[in-house]
Amino acid sequence: MHEPLSEEIEVSRRILEANEQSAQRNRALFARHKVFMVNLMGSPGAGKTSLLEKTIPALQDMRVAVIEGDIEGKQDKERVEAAGAVSAVQINTYGACHLLAHQAEHAVEKLDLSAVDLLFVENVGNLVCPAEFDLGESARVMVLGVTEGADKPLKYPLMFRKSEALLLNKMDLVDLCGCDIGVLKENALRVNPDIKIIELSCRTGEGIKDWVKWLRGKMKEIQSA
Repeated sequence: MHEPLSEEIEVSRRILEANEQSAQRNRALFARHKVFMVNLMGSPGAGKTSLLEKTIPALQDMRVAVIEGDIEGKQDKERVEAAGAVSAVQINTYGACHLLAHQAEHAVEKLDLSAVDLLFVENVGNLVCPAEFDLGESARVMVLGVTEGADKPLKYPLMFRKSEALLLNKMDLVDLCGCDIGVLKENALRVNPDIKIIELSCRTGEGIKDWVKWLRGKMKEIQSA
């Protein structure tokens, strides 16, 4: 009864170890090229791509590239290219619910990092698996639509625990969906007392300046360390 469980643990350990090796190679590569990489996570429909469509034009002094992770399709890649990304690479997982570091590693090979200041990796839409796998990022950021409910930090704590910033998107709908923002923030801070919470709306533009200010500050903090 216990042997299969032991085998599963060993396989999982090997997968995570291999992933960490790829992540460290990515991190070293980004450091050499002085590229700041953001692992952008969140559920399907939270507004990750919409956030990039607002963020890229707001960073006109930076060269922003994007790696798009999706089960299938390239619609989001086309959207960020239209928003002004200097380059974009599509990863289709064809069923896998998250990106692995080696996938990001291969995607980066298609980018000219000497012409990139900021790289976003938009992870596959999922509130569970993406948080478990380091991609070599400089920062992890989570997007949560207020329409998803105030209980999500308690139901999916790992992603909140691993993220440095929580972007509460769709604030223009908060009254319609009945989400208690106070409770949502309280739950998020219970899971991660250090998480930066920013309220915004990709539809109205509310809070985008606050998000960009935080991002610039984080970039300066890490790159000057």
